[in-house]
Amino acid sequence: MSLQERPGRTDADAPSRWIRAGVVTVGFVALLYVLEAVDQLTNNSLDPYGIRPRTEDGLLGILLAPLLHGGWGHLEGNTVPVLVLGFLTLVSGIGRGIAVTAVIWLVAGAGVWIFAPANGIHLGASSLIFGWLVYLIVRGIFTRSAGQIILGIFLVLAYGSILFGVLPGQPGISWQGHLFGAIGGGLAAMLLSDRVERRGRQLSYR
Repeated sequence: MSLQERPGRTDADAPSRWIRAGVVTVGFVALLYVLEAVDQLTNNSLDPYGIRPRTEDGLLGILLAPLLHGGWGHLEGNTVPVLVLGFLTLVSGIGRGIAVTAVIWLVAGAGVWIFAPANGIHLGASSLIFGWLVYLIVRGIFTRSAGQIILGIFLVLAYGSILFGVLPGQPGISWQGHLFGAIGGGLAAMLLSDRVERRGRQLSYR
């Protein structure tokens, strides 16, 4: 048995990581548009698969709600943030980006199912948007990476105002999804930052 440090990624890997992140992000957005097209063509038949708080049927919405939208306007409003923030989350590593997204997805969905009012259906990718944004803003605190801290500051300036969406008071807006998505993003940053991952994989046994 020997101890050996695993080699890290090099700058030469960057173009391929950018391409993979771009392909996955665009593919995810394309899926959102396909599902909305199906929903529109079938008289909004997919909308009931959103999260219906504290109902047994509504549990399925935890998995499906971020894929569904309440019309083209709703989806169009989410498209650019999903493309930008989804790409930035994935570009540091597809595996980590998917893990981050999974944490946000489940924390947001569970939070909405438990705490949101029971008389509504909650759907849309905005929970992911809030989660990705918070993750990208705060992960530099855990990684101590100057580049990630600078990116976080830029994102605060560019998108920080949307974080007011975690507050109640906007009719027709699932602020609970925004709030728990943001909480999921913070949790993902704490658990899945570069520094935490390096600490766990620094030594390999063979």
